[in-house]
Amino acid sequence: MVQVAKYHGTGNDFIIVDATETVPDRRAFAAELCDRETGLSHPNARKRGADGVLFLALESEYSPPRVVMTLVQPDGSVAAMCGNGARCAAKWVAERVGANEVMIDTQAGTRRAQVGDQGVTIEMGAPVFDPDRVPVVGDEPLIEREVEGLTVTAVNTGVPHAVAFVDDVTTVDVEAVAPAVRDADVFPEGANVNFAAPRADGSDADGTVRGFDQRTFERGVEAETDSCGTGAVAIVAVAERLGKVERGQRVPVHPPGGRLVVQLTERDALLQGPVEREYTGTVTVVDPTTFDVELDGVTGDD
Repeated sequence: MVQVAKYHGTGNDFIIVDATETVPDRRAFAAELCDRETGLSHPNARKRGADGVLFLALESEYSPPRVVMTLVQPDGSVAAMCGNGARCAAKWVAERVGANEVMIDTQAGTRRAQVGDQGVTIEMGAPVFDPDRVPVVGDEPLIEREVEGLTVTAVNTGVPHAVAFVDDVTTVDVEAVAPAVRDADVFPEGANVNFAAPRADGSDADGTVRGFDQRTFERGVEAETDSCGTGAVAIVAVAERLGKVERGQRVPVHPPGGRLVVQLTERDALLQGPVEREYTGTVTVVDPTTFDVELDGVTGDD
């Protein structure tokens, strides 16, 4: 029996497993449970399956508590960083130990998260355009260059992203356009592909600019997701690079699953948004050799 929990941040959903649980094959586990057609389901869940599995190793003896986060994606790959996943991890830790500050160790570095009434805010690190660090092929940053028929700018916000600004994200056939860009030769490690469109002019009452609509095709999920935190940061970072927003502004980004807020500081990028727990329960490993999972072994407590 493997204890699991399901969380989502603006629709970007993750199955969370304590790293102390015995999971014989993490890649098979993620592929089985994340499948959108046949994967893990529960009446409290927005959708069947998930965008990935977070294996979390909690180190509660530290102050603030730390957690080592490993994200295994539906295709079995491991992502260095995931903004919404890290926010879900922080919420999971906060509910376990009662902390409102959590340090999250990822393959992209250690990130500090604050859990409060406004959701979870996480320090994402500084976005980078350097071609060696995105990475992209060539000696110059990839800025507003045509790639597979789409004009994109490349940035790394923990993982590689290609950002394209369009007039209206709802008119984009993401599943038709994005895969060629995701696998383009210029991206030796592949890239997440983001489409962004400016919202109406003006600002909210608190001075926040109206920001951007977002749609993202995620590497590792190999499909469009309802939200992407590193993608939201990538959109704002590219917008700042192109002069569409100013550094220091709180910029809302609206993926299909909700509303995120991104703020670029002099040394970092902050990502803020809601996180919800959908259910907790157990799955039964029927055969560790083939890793069949009895999906109806899940029970909810919410």
